Amino acid sequence: MCTLYAVKPVEPVAFEICIGSERDINTLCEIDLDASRLFEQAGLELNLPEDHAFFRNERIRWLDSLLSESALLARGGDGQILGFAASGQRDNEPYLDQLSVRVEFMRMGIGGALLAAAQDLALQRGGQVLWLTTYGHLPWNRPFYERAGFAVMPQSSWGPDILKEAGYERRWLPSPEHRIVMRKELRTYRGGGFISY
Repeated sequence: MCTLYAVKPVEPVAFEICIGSERDINTLCEIDLDASRLFEQAGLELNLPEDHAFFRNERIRWLDSLLSESALLARGGDGQILGFAASGQRDNEPYLDQLSVRVEFMRMGIGGALLAAAQDLALQRGGQVLWLTTYGHLPWNRPFYERAGFAVMPQSSWGPDILKEAGYERRWLPSPEHRIVMRKELRTYRGGGFISY
């Protein structure tokens, strides 16, 4: 049951943004696997066994996000979860751990709505910035975040947790040389139109 954010209609699909719960963990993993097809089409295939520590750690982080009520879901009118944004903390600041949308629902405003809601949530919890890591060379990653006000941050600005995160991703993810760190100053953010109940 969604209770935190109001309905956000977008053509051709209506959805609402809500806080996820522990029972949603398998769906988050399923959505991320589906969304990864886009990366595979771009030649970024993650060739690790399903039981690899990378996937186990990812699941643990997303479960922590769910348990701390920091995972946001985009739920369609039929109840299907269309996408999610899982957040955590790095260096005691908000960090967007993952933003994934099912391929069939991409380019419908769901990712942007999830990103806006993640910023709202970080602000509500006292955050002043939001960090994330992504690919810098893909047309749907870095430009998407730049349009939302994020900027690429030099390594000299990273705290120890962000440095560790970037190193971990560069160790396991394909095309590590293209992994970048971005940040947005949230005090310049005015909200995405979601209202608390």
